[in-house]
Amino acid sequence: MRELFDIPDDVSYLNCAYMSPLARPVLAAGERGLARKARPWEITPAHFFDESEKCRARFASLINARADDVAIVPSVSYGITQSSHNVPFPTGGRILLLAEQFPSNVYPWRELARRCNGDVEVVPRAPDGGWTERVIEAVDSGRIHVAALPHCHWTDGSLLDLETIAQACRHHDVALVLDVSQSLGALPLDVAVLQPAFLVCAAYKWLLGPYSIAFVYAREDMQSGEPLDYSWITRARAEDFAALVNYEHDYQPGARRYDVGERANFALLPAAAAALELLLEWTPEFIQAELAGYTTDIERAAREMGLAVSSMPERAGHFLGIRFPGGLPPDALDTFAAHGIFVSVRGDSVRVTPHLYNDQTDRERFLEILGRIVGR
Repeated sequence: MRELFDIPDDVSYLNCAYMSPLARPVLAAGERGLARKARPWEITPAHFFDESEKCRARFASLINARADDVAIVPSVSYGITQSSHNVPFPTGGRILLLAEQFPSNVYPWRELARRCNGDVEVVPRAPDGGWTERVIEAVDSGRIHVAALPHCHWTDGSLLDLETIAQACRHHDVALVLDVSQSLGALPLDVAVLQPAFLVCAAYKWLLGPYSIAFVYAREDMQSGEPLDYSWITRARAEDFAALVNYEHDYQPGARRYDVGERANFALLPAAAAALELLLEWTPEFIQAELAGYTTDIERAAREMGLAVSSMPERAGHFLGIRFPGGLPPDALDTFAAHGIFVSVRGDSVRVTPHLYNDQTDRERFLEILGRIVGR
């Protein structure tokens, strides 16, 4: 799929977990949307709703939900904060997080614990690098009220068995809240199976979309909560601009009450809709299979160099963390970048996260420079 992206031949971009490039159709959709604002006399009330509904429906299809279950927000931190204000949580309750979890899925829970005189329990990584067994152990203890988790860890792609964890959460009446920004789009997920209270995902990573757009799935019993934003566009009959002076108590149906104000972003929503259309055409199943083969080849070569890497199914197929036994050389990232190779370092892990725009040349170039760094 490289021809769909504006990536020069001398650039090996193996950093989708940081930020995906925009495919040419996605960029074109955003440019058309932005140009619409240059001629505001052509913007009708319908334009405030049509792209958002298109995004809502496509995101819902990606997770096996209904469009009514989806809200449009500007960021994961907004969506997690929205979730933290609406999950059942008693005074003195306890929230479960992973060690070194991404901050957007940490700070709102710390604030909830502070407000309710509760506590945050942090699950450490197991010696084998896994998480699931320790999460289940904490949930089974009966002391947890909310489990706020990812699908795979953002530093190295280590995978959680969400189906098993979700079953344990239901058994113990624990509210499951998921941040799937580092997995959704590249890893299949079904909310009908997992039944989380809320699920949040940023658009600018594995959804291949623009920055400052994110999506929230709210389970049906969580759709009557309190929004963070009291916008006009989330109220009933907002489509009738002439009647907006007749203030409405009721909201738009489903999770739309949680939409951010000015969600009808004329540049970003068309781009997000185009990106979701690409993903639905390719399917997460296909993407995962392709990327799993790609990262497994890198994993095998890195292990032969004496580096520490995880194998599937302990990690997600689209995500590879590489650790140096003696610690990462301080100039490793600069060395990669000097050769047109772009990866990330998160924690003590070199994070390699390809997508369908990467080819054999990218892989070989990365392994050549990795070998040089190891051989110093």
